[in-house]
Amino acid sequence: MINLFAQQNSYRPIISEEELSDEMVLAEISALKKELTNQVIILGHHYQQDDIIRFADVIGDSLYLSQQAAKTDRPYVLFCGVHFMAEAADMLTADFQKVILPDLNAGCSMADMARRADVEVCWQSIQSVTSKKIIPITYINCAAELKAFVGEHEGCICTSSNAKKIISWALSQGEKLLFFPDQHLGRITCYELGIKLEEMIVYDPNKKNGGVTKEEIAKAKVILWYGYCSVHQGFSAEQIAFMRQTHPGIKIAVHSECNFEVVSQADVHGSTSLIIDAIKAAPSGTTFAVGTEVNLVNRLAKKFTDKTILSLSPYQCICSTMYRVRPRWLLASLRAIKENKPINVITVEKNIKDMANIALNRMLKLS
Repeated sequence: MINLFAQQNSYRPIISEEELSDEMVLAEISALKKELTNQVIILGHHYQQDDIIRFADVIGDSLYLSQQAAKTDRPYVLFCGVHFMAEAADMLTADFQKVILPDLNAGCSMADMARRADVEVCWQSIQSVTSKKIIPITYINCAAELKAFVGEHEGCICTSSNAKKIISWALSQGEKLLFFPDQHLGRITCYELGIKLEEMIVYDPNKKNGGVTKEEIAKAKVILWYGYCSVHQGFSAEQIAFMRQTHPGIKIAVHSECNFEVVSQADVHGSTSLIIDAIKAAPSGTTFAVGTEVNLVNRLAKKFTDKTILSLSPYQCICSTMYRVRPRWLLASLRAIKENKPINVITVEKNIKDMANIALNRMLKLS
């Protein structure tokens, strides 16, 4: 097992309700944020709850936030997101900067579905049955060691915004594509680039031989990892049909991590940023049903009051791992910084960082 990161003074601190009420926690965060303004930048991912977003200096998706962290000279980067995002920030920031994740339990179910050891087995299986050149592409929502894997094997990283461009490049470099960890982003992107569904197979490491035969591997143009985002699988084609029936003229905007049927029937699909831009550009009076994390949907509804913005799902599609970053953990991180004893520092090992940055820099150059 590769020791992916060092965690300095790592723990999930507990600031109990007996010690401080919720109101007192928020007040102390405000005070410490002001006091430490020259030392700390707070990054807030779109899917965070409002009680976290209110303190963010920068709000955005994972890559954007990491890039903004790299532009600051503040020594502490407090990343209110999930683990792979903090790793990416550490990869891009300077050596003197420390990236802090308020709660180390804030992971990503999709990222956890792809372990390097399993990807290595898959890679060897593919290579054993074909002499064709394979290009590995990883979605940025993965652990640093998988970013390093594609760096080592002439591959690249992609985001939901640049997936078409990166996959087009990959297919110009090789004859087969291994795409992980999100099968749905890989499928819709390849399909829109002209690859037939029957030319794609899904490799599931939980099944014997990945659940595929040697003949299927040899025939396939694209091998998709079985991974998925549990939040975005909460949306369905039936929900789209219901919204169109009950709200004539409604626009459906969904994230590309949704399943193929949902994405195919939407008016707009893409990254979080693309969804936001589409809503912003729409005429006043437009009604949208949005298929992504509900905190963002609710925030968009409050921001664009000239439009009607609804969640596509009648259920609360919440990213539970994002919810692990609570104001109390944010406060504990700020207290530790003030005491010059930072906790939950995420440090990607140099050898992994170096190889991962090869893939990351290739992506930035291509896009």
